[in-house]
Amino acid sequence: MLVQPAKHAMVQALSLFIISMSFLTHDIHACIQTQRTSLLSFALILSSPSLNWTSTNCCHWEGISCNRDGWVTHLQLPSKGLKLKGDSFSSSSLANLTHLTHLNLSHNSLSGPLDDLFLSLNDLKIVDLSYNLLFGVLPSSLPSSHIQMIDFSSNRLHGAIPSSFLQKAWNLASFNASNNSFSGPIPSSICLPSSSLLRHLDLSFNNFNGSISSGLGKCSKLQVFRAAHNYLSGSLPEDIFNVTTLEEISLPLNSLNGAVSDAIANLTSLITLDLSYNQLSGVLPLHLGKLSKLKHILLDFNHLEGSLPPSLMNCTNLVELRMGANNLGGDISMLNFSKLSQLSKLDLRKNNFFGVLPRSLYSCKLLKAIRVSLNNLEVQIQPEMVSLKSLSFLSLGGNKRLTNIKETLKILMRCKRLVVLSLASSFLGEELPADLGEVDFDGFQNLRALDLSFCNLTGPLPLWLSKLKMLELLDLNQNRITGSIPSWMGNLPRLYTISMESNLLSGQLPKQFCRLPMLVSEQAAAQLHRTDIELPIYIPGSVHAKPLQYNYIYYDPSIFLRDNCLSGNIPNEIGQLQLLQLLDLSGNNFSGNIPDQMSNLKHMEILDLSTNHLSGKIPASFTSLNFLSSFNVSHNNLEGPIPSSTQLQSFNASAFEGNLKLCGAPLPKKCQTIKGADAPDMNTQGADTKENQFPWFYVSAALGFITGFWGVCGPLVLMTNWRYAYYHFLENVLDRFRVMISRSMAKVKRSFF
Repeated sequence: MLVQPAKHAMVQALSLFIISMSFLTHDIHACIQTQRTSLLSFALILSSPSLNWTSTNCCHWEGISCNRDGWVTHLQLPSKGLKLKGDSFSSSSLANLTHLTHLNLSHNSLSGPLDDLFLSLNDLKIVDLSYNLLFGVLPSSLPSSHIQMIDFSSNRLHGAIPSSFLQKAWNLASFNASNNSFSGPIPSSICLPSSSLLRHLDLSFNNFNGSISSGLGKCSKLQVFRAAHNYLSGSLPEDIFNVTTLEEISLPLNSLNGAVSDAIANLTSLITLDLSYNQLSGVLPLHLGKLSKLKHILLDFNHLEGSLPPSLMNCTNLVELRMGANNLGGDISMLNFSKLSQLSKLDLRKNNFFGVLPRSLYSCKLLKAIRVSLNNLEVQIQPEMVSLKSLSFLSLGGNKRLTNIKETLKILMRCKRLVVLSLASSFLGEELPADLGEVDFDGFQNLRALDLSFCNLTGPLPLWLSKLKMLELLDLNQNRITGSIPSWMGNLPRLYTISMESNLLSGQLPKQFCRLPMLVSEQAAAQLHRTDIELPIYIPGSVHAKPLQYNYIYYDPSIFLRDNCLSGNIPNEIGQLQLLQLLDLSGNNFSGNIPDQMSNLKHMEILDLSTNHLSGKIPASFTSLNFLSSFNVSHNNLEGPIPSSTQLQSFNASAFEGNLKLCGAPLPKKCQTIKGADAPDMNTQGADTKENQFPWFYVSAALGFITGFWGVCGPLVLMTNWRYAYYHFLENVLDRFRVMISRSMAKVKRSFF
């Protein structure tokens, strides 16, 4: 009986608590009028989209949070498509939000400078304005000592980072200024004792230059330091190796030089070391293996030399080891990979390693990518390769003693996940196997790229290639493949890049070859999803530029059949390959007319039909090929005028030479025009007209000469001070000219001696 009153009392107390909390909650979220006005003024400067800020209480608006006193503390509107009506961000619209701690307007289209945006926002802790269109320079300093995170990445900000910018940011833990246009040196004051809490520093993709000055060592809690893709030079400052909390150093695509310091062994917390695409030299640190937490080592594209330190095999957490394009060497068979159970990617391409590829590599069961091409290794594919169930990228070409192509392919076809296979410059002089010993061929079912170039292989194109339904790139150039191009090649559903130049292929180009789905149908090409690969593919850029790097299979849609023995007419059906960008049929025996249908290849950038036996005229419709950057029809039997267009006339005359009956620009040979019998004699007409004309041209020329002569020479004759000034001016010009000549000669001497 006593239980019921007690229970009733508890219910009453709970009800009173809920009612009181509802009043308290109402008071907490009651919006102060000045805050509401400031937010509405901010909304007014936006052009789109409109924010649904209509209710009385602004604390309940989307992206807005308030404290218990009704002051706005959070303004968070990321990825809302916000744009400004004007060209600049008016700071006055946010000036009254003096209690704001979190400002997130990232991934919008806001523009304007940052000059005084934060001057009155003294309580800011988190600022994220990344992925906008903000421009201008940074303010001299930040007003708030409470700021913990700043993200200005992916904007259009420029200029130097003022040395005083972070002076008051005593609590700053993360600063991201990547993907802008900042310049000048990295300020040494960025790690003042007041910034000792800094953990994350990202200055990548800017224009910073000069050496990295000492001072980073004062950031005693720094974990991530990124400054990739800048113009930094010099060596890494020694004090950076005192920051034992560092987990990532990522400085690729700079001009850093010198050796990697032995002091790097102090960074026992390091997980990622990326110094690729620099100018580092010397040998690798002997005690690199002390960095037991290392997972990613990327030192490719430097000038490193010597051998891999044996201690490297103690980095048992290693996932990615990339040392390609250096001057490293040594006997690779001395390395024991069996400890690297986590290894997923190994790239040692383009070095001077020798010896036998160690079998211990097969114990790394998580391997997805192996690239040891362009060394002096003795490579033989062992059956244990099949045990690497995740292997998708294999490049072994450019070594020695890789033989027996049939057995090699029979083993590798059982690697079910293989996507990229490059065995270039191997199996020298062997015969391309007609079959791989399988009645129902089901190998290489995920293969996208096959490279057997520069192997000097013989025999016809084998039928098993027609089974590779996922193949996108086929490179068989520089072999001795014979026979005709089979019609089944036009049925490969994903093939869009074919290189079979410098072979002994003969016969006609089959019409079926011109039906490749990826080159015919935009709909089919749109369904071809980009294939990401485990190691990047490098495509040469311009002469002095770094090679282009692609982390997915990427080649322009192209067909290279030059330097073969193909004959007959170029089929009209070639006009169906509308997505083709590069076509090279030069150095063959093609005859007949150039098909007019080739003008349907609207995406064509490079077209080479030179050194054949083609006749007739260049189709007038070629004037519509607006994307041509290279064109060559030289050394054929073409005739008639070269079609007039801005595009064709922009090429050098050598692109048309060797066609004796061809005429018109850019060739020096002019085309003869046939005049009708009744055509008026323009020369006679002109002579009759000239007889009745007064020679105004000669009169005006004479008057101009007289006026100009006395206008310049008269003052020099009559006025002594003008004459002296003029002679003095001539002497200065001659002196500057002599200096210029001497400097030019000095440069020439330096360049040749």
